[in-house]
Amino acid sequence: MMPLNLHWTATVSLSQHAVHCDSGLARPSMRSSAGGNVVHRRIARKVCSPGTEGKAFRAPSVLGPTRPRSQQWRSFVFCSSGAQAVTVSRTQRIMESIPTGEEAGGAGGTSSYESLKRVDKQWKMVRSMEPVKGSPPEVVRRLDGQMLGTSDRAALSGSFDVVVCGGTLGVFVATALAQRGFKVAIVEKGQLRGRMQEWNISRKELFELVKLGVLNAEEAEQVITVDFNPNRVGFGAGSDIWVKDILHLGVSPAKLIETVKQRFLQAGGTVFESTGLSKVDVFDDGAAVYLDNDELLKARLVLDCMGNASPIVRQVRWGQRPDGVCLVVGTCARGFENNTSSDVIYTNLPVLDVGKSKLQLFWEAFPAGSGPKDRTTYLFTYLDATPDRPSLEELLEAYWNLMPEYQNVKVEDLEFLRVLYGFFSTYRKSPLPSAFDRILQIGDASGIQSPLSFGGFGSISRHLERLTTGLTDALKGDILEKDNLSLLNPYMPNLSGAWLLQRAMSVPPGGSPPPDFINELLSTNFTCMEKLGDPVMRPFLQDVVQFGPLAKTMGSMMLANPGILPQIIKQVGLVPLIDWLVHFIGLGSFTFLSSVAAPALQSWVNGLDRREQFIWRRRFEAWRFGAGLDYLN
Repeated sequence: MMPLNLHWTATVSLSQHAVHCDSGLARPSMRSSAGGNVVHRRIARKVCSPGTEGKAFRAPSVLGPTRPRSQQWRSFVFCSSGAQAVTVSRTQRIMESIPTGEEAGGAGGTSSYESLKRVDKQWKMVRSMEPVKGSPPEVVRRLDGQMLGTSDRAALSGSFDVVVCGGTLGVFVATALAQRGFKVAIVEKGQLRGRMQEWNISRKELFELVKLGVLNAEEAEQVITVDFNPNRVGFGAGSDIWVKDILHLGVSPAKLIETVKQRFLQAGGTVFESTGLSKVDVFDDGAAVYLDNDELLKARLVLDCMGNASPIVRQVRWGQRPDGVCLVVGTCARGFENNTSSDVIYTNLPVLDVGKSKLQLFWEAFPAGSGPKDRTTYLFTYLDATPDRPSLEELLEAYWNLMPEYQNVKVEDLEFLRVLYGFFSTYRKSPLPSAFDRILQIGDASGIQSPLSFGGFGSISRHLERLTTGLTDALKGDILEKDNLSLLNPYMPNLSGAWLLQRAMSVPPGGSPPPDFINELLSTNFTCMEKLGDPVMRPFLQDVVQFGPLAKTMGSMMLANPGILPQIIKQVGLVPLIDWLVHFIGLGSFTFLSSVAAPALQSWVNGLDRREQFIWRRRFEAWRFGAGLDYLN
């Protein structure tokens, strides 16, 4: 067989059109798909030898160093009669231009295109309407009898009061408990370390960790990478509201988690890294925790801090569809000249079509601590999990098109450091009650984070003192049955009531609201809160809903725009509105109980036995946090 020598030279446009090379010369479209200037480059002659048909290669650019690396490559596939250009999305080009490193998971945990496709595959499975078949993978079993009477081939690596599964956020509660004298172990599937992408938080929330001794004041200052003010909230032209000290700090998760990890180890804690949880057997007197590396840990209590992807939560919620989803994409990029303020929530967009779905898109942006011109920009939307909802890659394609107008900068002028993406599922039945004795979900796994912000770190900092106190009482009193542990993840009407606003900020499947209705609703809401002052505005911006401020805001909105209620009913539906009213009444009830009943009952509760005291103290905490009265301006 004669060798096949294919000699060709091609001129290639940066548009997304495929190029077919049947005679050795490729001439693509002369207009880019984005309607901008067409950039051409010469592709050096290639030789196709036998066996190379169908193999891909990447042709280097001669555009010069001033062009972003995302535009310096074009993929081709050999065929017997020539070469065919592979259609590559803008997202893929940009992501493949960024050096990738091993980082922690979550939105911002990795920037590789392969990882994006994996997450998109998971999101596609979630939004498919196919019923879940079979039984869930059994991670947890409840067995009768004493743990000491069992035998297993796994090697016993230690006995602990508490085993914390998932260390990225679990290290905070683990350290707080270790400093109270408990023997604690952390199990982390990878390395116990934080990601490169910063967390944004207020100083008040960060220093909750200092109050509990998880950090000292000096360490807290050292993990702050950037401090910026003011912070903007806006929903269309002329509606901008400027506040201060809301999510105004950038904190390095890498520095923070390493600092807390060292404090945990100094307090006598043990870390099992590079091994995940395999299964848990719960007995009358303890739990046997089996690891992927065949080690066995014994524990009095297991804390599930493995987030939304927890295998234990998957077993408990098997077959349940998420009630709401937040889809988020973004970047951390270098090249922003005006970079001293942040956007907490902002939109300059009406309802738009993304893929096959209508969405209301929102922005969030913060200066990054990696450089004075570095900025993190998020695009997010609230929706449900139905098949026509867009993929993360489709949302990223919208991001590249919309971000230049929002940030007043060209994509071509930016150096992208990371691409960020993720989807966060939430359930109305949250926080998640304990389903097993001796096992409790903490943080994102419990669903205690707001359905609006999905702020796992902020949620942990807010609830850490409450959880540490409750867990200490449970361990000292050996009060570890599921009904009692569930008191640590109680019904909170302010959290449940936030669902209505999430519903109002989303477009239902097949819905077609007026393009600017959601922006007008939010603009009216925040304008009224601004007039009512900081005691109303500031708690809400930090995910704390309180009865008095909410009632004042609703009343002010009715006076400012009497016709808004029929529009809200049309947008969210009458049944969800009635459901919200139930939670609103609950919010008022919890406010009364915490303010009046709890102080009156305190002396009586102090005279009860330990178990009854545990129950009543958890009720007091549920009233206080469920009414948002833990928040102090």
